[in-house]
Amino acid sequence: MTLTGARGRPYWAAFLGLGTTVVVVDQLTKAWLVSVLAPGERQVILGDLLRIMHSQNSGALFGLFKDQALLFGLVSIGVVGLIIWYHGSSGRSALLTLALGLLLGGAIGNMIDRFRLGYVVDWVDIGIGDWRFYTFNVADSAITGAILLLLLSALLPMLPRGGSTSPAPTETIDG
Repeated sequence: MTLTGARGRPYWAAFLGLGTTVVVVDQLTKAWLVSVLAPGERQVILGDLLRIMHSQNSGALFGLFKDQALLFGLVSIGVVGLIIWYHGSSGRSALLTLALGLLLGGAIGNMIDRFRLGYVVDWVDIGIGDWRFYTFNVADSAITGAILLLLLSALLPMLPRGGSTSPAPTETIDG
């Protein structure tokens, strides 16, 4: 299995297996959180740096567009379809399979919450003092990792090969 791969049949088992694993871990961690903390309640793990917090996001990315969970759930159906289509048409690439599997699992994990609860359960709270990053969950982490891997896969063809980083010398004609 090559990292960037060549044309060929995609790695469906790895893609679907990774997506399913992300969904299961995401949903299990959210179920656990809901069973131990009430909405808005926090538990310190590593001082100010890391704590868990039961948060309910009825919007989208970073809490934007509040109370639009149904709309974003419907959009998620289209996104999931696009992820599956792209994986099927992109050929054989381990890196792309990894990225798209993470993306698929993250999209489905949050989509389940939107349709089932009307909001997404977020619970990881990172920051220092009053400066906090947005609260997130396993699905969000998978989506972020997928985006970073997709950026890496876009950059890989531009990286130099074979140890030499300088361009080949060119001839000039002196007139």
